[in-house]
Amino acid sequence: MELQGTIKKISDIQTFASGFQKREMVLLTEEQYPQPINIEFLQEKGDLLNNLKEGDKVKVAINIRGREWTSPQGEVKYFNSITGWRIESIDSSPNFNEPTQAAPSASQPASGGNVFEEEDDDLPF
Repeated sequence: MELQGTIKKISDIQTFASGFQKREMVLLTEEQYPQPINIEFLQEKGDLLNNLKEGDKVKVAINIRGREWTSPQGEVKYFNSITGWRIESIDSSPNFNEPTQAAPSASQPASGGNVFEEEDDDLPF
């Protein structure tokens, strides 16, 4: 699965006593109602964020993970996490979303011509 958006925040690397490392990034999606999505990058995948900065537009490949946890009181809870494993910058310098002007084809009249204007031909009607 992939998400696309603008980087809102990149955290520092968190190292735990076990040696486990993670780094988090908040991605603001590009939808009618943008969503701030927290994405974890685990172990060496945290290095993927080294050359990125807040405000960059990116596409992130993610996995959604779920786990079950039972509290000391016996209550079962479920947690989800979003883990990133690949990230690529989206070059925003050329605007590929702008419509391009197509060259007129042979079947289209030249610019300024009236498509309803009669042509000189020898047909009687």
